[in-house]
Amino acid sequence: MCLSKVININQPDSVVLDFVSKIEVNGNLITMTDVMGERKTVEGSIIKADLTGGRVEIICPESTN
Repeated sequence: MCLSKVININQPDSVVLDFVSKIEVNGNLITMTDVMGERKTVEGSIIKADLTGGRVEIICPESTN
């Protein structure tokens, strides 16, 4: 199973959600679900998904994380 860490590139030292197993995009909303079922939705765009490296980079408006 491949799990990813989601990082907001506006705040690269802050993890949006770790151990992410599922990402859904609906317009400008990104909904992430971690391995334990916790869900988090943020406004933004996916910039890069390195599935082998387990890292997804998103960009969000400055007020969202």
